[in-house]
This record gives sequence, structure tokens and C-alpha cells, in this order.
Amino acid sequence: MNDAPCANFLYNPPSVFGAAIFATVLFVASVAHASDLGVCADPNNLPFSNSKGEGFENRIAQLIAGELDKTVHYTWWAQRRGFVRNTLRERLCDVIVGVPAGFDLVLPTRSYYRSSYVFVTRPELRPKLDSFDDARLKQLRIGVHLIGDDGANTPPAHALARRGIIDNIAGYMIYGDYAEANPPARLIEAVARRAIDVAIVWGPLAGYFAPRQSEPLQITAVTPALDPPALPMTFAIAMGVRKDDAGLRNALNQIIEKRRADIDKILDAYGVVRMDRTKE
Repeated sequence: MNDAPCANFLYNPPSVFGAAIFATVLFVASVAHASDLGVCADPNNLPFSNSKGEGFENRIAQLIAGELDKTVHYTWWAQRRGFVRNTLRERLCDVIVGVPAGFDLVLPTRSYYRSSYVFVTRPELRPKLDSFDDARLKQLRIGVHLIGDDGANTPPAHALARRGIIDNIAGYMIYGDYAEANPPARLIEAVARRAIDVAIVWGPLAGYFAPRQSEPLQITAVTPALDPPALPMTFAIAMGVRKDDAGLRNALNQIIEKRRADIDKILDAYGVVRMDRTKE
């Protein structure tokens, strides 16, 4: 997930959690039992999760459940405003596999990866973009994610606006058309089909979808990690449980430590942009 990734808190900052609510979809996979690990997840949100179990958070959930000698039981809810309130707080599930490390609506574990917003461009753009101060941004067609029907801004949108880069910006709704697979991917696809020249997007999205486009795209992390004076572009991601469930939080911390190498392999398999591999 302060300015960490998400009204969909995996891409966008908790500072924009006031984004307008969209229609949500909830369905419970099966009746939960004591032997289940209840996981709150989005059914249409690759590379993080989907109802087919194809996301990296699905795979990490399976790893965790195995360590706890439990079976994963999903509560599916579109990851928008109200996600925590309507899932974790309602005790329909026990853990959210990806939240900002400082997310105050949950009791977070230690972080298990750190990522960054990145520039996604076509290979012919040389040298690569890596800074909001690059003069070329005033002429290039830029795409950023927006949140909610009020067009709430992500950190990259704020950074561009502070530099007066406004007229050449295209906003892509992070929720998009939920009837389509993985709506946030439309922003990266727009670079490949040349509707825009650069997308500025949360790293795990870029690392997964950029290599899957019709032509190769290049990815460069935004620098510096803290856009002056105090706008973060890099965030640590943890797991989240209910605030009264320190026992599960402690167990998850032990699993993260014990299986860190296996978690890293999962993240690498999905191309997750990693800013460091240090313990948090």
C-alpha cells in the first residue's frame, strides 16, 4: 500500500484512499473450515491474483498455507475502496497477501519485497527515462493511472503536475472495465500500440505485462526514490491481518523469514521489479 501503493492499494497510495467507490464483486469460494487459511483477494487482478489462482499472491498464499498445514480458502472482492472493511474486518478471511508495509487498516507483517514506480517506454527512446526532471517529458505523450471517477491522482501524476507537465498527460482508470481481464494492463498496452510514448506505472504491473506485449518494452525505475520534497516512489510490501490477530502475524513473519528464498523465486518468476532484497 502516507503515500504508498493503493485505493487499489497495490498500485496507488493510501493518501488517495478517498477515491470514489466502484461497484464491487464478492463471492466466497467455498464454506470456510478451521483447517482453512482465509485469504482476501481480487479475482481479476494479475499479476497479483485472480480467481484461477494464476497470480504471484495466489502462489505465495499456497506456500503460506502449506507451512501452516492449512488449505487456502478465498474470499474474492474487487480491490477497491471498502476492500478491507468488507472482507478482513468482516472476518470472512484472515490475511491479505499484499499491503503497503505501513498500511494502518491492518496489522502488517514484515515486508517481503520492495518495488517502485517505473517508466515503461518503447526501445527506440534513448537514453532511457529515469527521472521526472527529464526535459523530454514535456513533449512525450504520457500515460498514468487514475483512481475512481473523481480522477484521484497517483504519485507519478502528482510529480508531473508539480512540474507543470499536464497537457500531454492521458489518464487511464486503474479499475477500467472490470468485465475485461486485468484492467490496469491497458496502460502498458497503450505504449505497445503507440497510443502513448511512456507509461508511469507500479513496478509489478510493468514487470509482468511489458514482456507480454507485441513488441519489447523497456522498464526503468523512477529516481530518486523520494521525489522532492517528500513524495515516495518506492514502497515496501507486506502481508496484512486483523489488528487483533498478532498470533497469525507472528506466524507469517516466521514463514516469510524461513521461506524468503522461495518467495523471491515466485516474485522473480512474475518479473516483479525489486528495489532491494534486504530484510525489513
